[in-house]
Amino acid sequence: MKSILVVCEGNICRSPMAQGLLTAALPRIPVRSAGLNALSGTPADETAVRLMRARGIDIAPHRALQITRDLCAQAELVLVMSADQRKRLEETYPFACGRVFRLGEFSKRDVPDPYRQSERAFGESLQLIDEGVHEWLLRIQKI
Repeated sequence: MKSILVVCEGNICRSPMAQGLLTAALPRIPVRSAGLNALSGTPADETAVRLMRARGIDIAPHRALQITRDLCAQAELVLVMSADQRKRLEETYPFACGRVFRLGEFSKRDVPDPYRQSERAFGESLQLIDEGVHEWLLRIQKI
């Protein structure tokens, strides 16, 4: 595995948390994140930062980035949060088909967006992200 791109909507909640977990687990593999409708330049949501800090992972330096053709082309694996995002990404960048999967691909689950919701909603999304990352790590480590 040469590189991973994690994608969500705004790139301030779910994908930065997933990026943080993947980066911590795979320090030799570049992991980036972006948003389909990124709030470009915006820092990660304070609740996401706090939850990740509690796990010993600092995502405070993160700044939202809009998905681009180049980012998508450079990634060997692209992980999205929902089936809808996968469809939209593959329609926008058809060359990426076969490299785009849901983070919850193996459990057949989407990760709901906690943006502007309670800390509990963030925690529930983070739990699903954690499960998805774990499943992907098992497969990546076999490569």
